[in-house]
Amino acid sequence: MKKLKRVVAIHDISGFGKCSLTVALPIISAAGIETTVLPTAVLSTHTGGFADFTYRDLTEDIQPIANHWKALDIQFDAIYTGFLGSFEQLDLIGRFFDTFKTRDNLILVDPVMADNGELYKIFTPEFAVGMSRLCRKADIIVPNLTEAALLLGEPYNPCPHDEKYISGLLKKLSALGPKQVVLTGVSFNGKELGAATYDAATGETACIFEVRVPGYYHGTGDVFGSALLAAVINGFPLSEAAGIAVRFTASSIRKTAAAGTDIRYGVNFEQTIPELLKDLGICR
Repeated sequence: MKKLKRVVAIHDISGFGKCSLTVALPIISAAGIETTVLPTAVLSTHTGGFADFTYRDLTEDIQPIANHWKALDIQFDAIYTGFLGSFEQLDLIGRFFDTFKTRDNLILVDPVMADNGELYKIFTPEFAVGMSRLCRKADIIVPNLTEAALLLGEPYNPCPHDEKYISGLLKKLSALGPKQVVLTGVSFNGKELGAATYDAATGETACIFEVRVPGYYHGTGDVFGSALLAAVINGFPLSEAAGIAVRFTASSIRKTAAAGTDIRYGVNFEQTIPELLKDLGICR
């Protein structure tokens, strides 16, 4: 039997509303990967559409946890980051990368900070500069179009786009440091939505689309990123991994729309996990 691979997911925990660690932990674990967690904050709900949520910052816990893991000589096949709530956390996670990076593991950064052309209210433009520095240490980054513009210091250009524009964005993002880039929220015609990938080692660019479901569904970026990482760790090339993640996310959205679930609550990814495992070749 193969040795179990191990990922550390560095995200916040929202007690209600499926996103961040409550998405990453079940999806990556279901894919046969041991999932360690390093929480950056604990919230009663996620921040999209809910008022009066509680928020407990866990910045002070990050370094002691890292020190304990280092003392135990714990190693990871991948480090996966999402929501980071402050400049201090950016610096701490940068040091975490330096401590736990090896020649054989990979770092995937989802630069969670913006969407729909706007920086999240808790962040400043300076935070985007700090996130850009963190992305330089990554092997793979997974920004949406808004985050891509902020990382590059360019104006946001809403969809639809053409292939030349997307290809240019991907290559400029890779020039920041990461050898592989997955850009989400890509559309060429407004009717389909998906992701574009770029692998600097091969020069390959690929685009994967599904029919767009109207509406804005919270937590889909975390669903996508977690499925993408699960596929990469299971040996799929980047473009194939992105295809698996696009299909999984789109199917989860369709199930949510069909069920009439309050979109603030997140998508019905749990019912879609059998499809993901079939795509990964884990189950028939």
